[in-house]
Amino acid sequence: MRLVHLSDLHLGFRQFQRSTPGGINQREADVAKSFTNALDKIITLRPDVVLIAGDVFHTVRPTNPAILHAFTQFSRLMRELPEAKVVIAAGNHDLPRSSETTCILKLFEPLGISVADTTVRSLQFGDRGLTVHAIPDLLAQGTVIEPDPASKYNVLVAHGEVEGTGPVPYMGSVEDAPYQIPKALVESSAWNYVALGHYHVYQRVGPNAYYSGATDYASSNVWGELADQRSQKLPGKGLIERDLDTGKQTFHPLPVVREFIDLPPVEGRGLSAADLDAVVAAAVQRIPGGIDGKVVRLVARDVPRHVVRELDHKALRDLQRRALHFHLDTRRPEVIRSERSGAPGRRPSLADTLRESLRSRVLTADIDRERLIELGMQYLADAESASALQGASAPMDDS
Repeated sequence: MRLVHLSDLHLGFRQFQRSTPGGINQREADVAKSFTNALDKIITLRPDVVLIAGDVFHTVRPTNPAILHAFTQFSRLMRELPEAKVVIAAGNHDLPRSSETTCILKLFEPLGISVADTTVRSLQFGDRGLTVHAIPDLLAQGTVIEPDPASKYNVLVAHGEVEGTGPVPYMGSVEDAPYQIPKALVESSAWNYVALGHYHVYQRVGPNAYYSGATDYASSNVWGELADQRSQKLPGKGLIERDLDTGKQTFHPLPVVREFIDLPPVEGRGLSAADLDAVVAAAVQRIPGGIDGKVVRLVARDVPRHVVRELDHKALRDLQRRALHFHLDTRRPEVIRSERSGAPGRRPSLADTLRESLRSRVLTADIDRERLIELGMQYLADAESASALQGASAPMDDS
């Protein structure tokens, strides 16, 4: 009995102001292509079961092209693998918050796909001795899910965050999942396999429990995802194949649709604008295959605002034109000054003030403070960099 596990397709995801010749946002087209590639691989593998652990779409009301693409590809999957059992557990991006709105995933049920969107579904496939327990996000806490003792194989598919783990560093999830998956549930050896969705990077969280990761880079923490992939020596995005009889598991990488490159950070302390221009040019020159069509970030630390203003912005605009997206992330140095009392000290910078404000702010229980601080600092750095670049391009007042 072989299954394939994938999750977090995020069809309809849009990013950057670039479009295809047909007028579709380029990243939306990339994400759609990654899904097509995933189904190509699944059809080649010909598993008995296909588990999709949520976030098929990026929004509750996806665009018509995203819906059409999903329906076309799922129809192809069911046509090519008529004997396969396909199960979807809805994710937080799929589920409407209003009870009056129907989940879009219901659209796929007439194709023969089993969908869990509001309640746990225990799907029994008696001819295969298999029971699949599908848990959607937004499920009420405390819901009891137990394996079927009459089934040879018990498989769990769920979308959410494993209870007690908190946000895992660099796993690519920006928001906490509403559903907290009980830790004891994923650690139980009673499950032959637990297929999880919500985190965008492959991760093992129990004896037989795994996040497969997303099929493309569809979060605002892309650079964190890349860092996590590097730490695990993962080749990129992919899907999991699991043999329930032998326990053999294979992570199948998917073809790279759009290359994301996080260049080694630059120490800008003491560099003039011309020096930093040269460093940027050299870093870009070392990118295998060039920068064209890629998403690239270069972090330059300890760069004063006046140096940012004096950079060669024409050259930077050319890099931005050639790449799908190029981000020179300049970060200002921390200011060290004496206190008014005369004693040596450090006057808090804006970053320090923001950090302390977020650290002392009263939060609801479902918000992770450290993740909030991390995002706040990143947004501040991005805003300061954009402000400096804008100021550099503004016309000079000769008066």
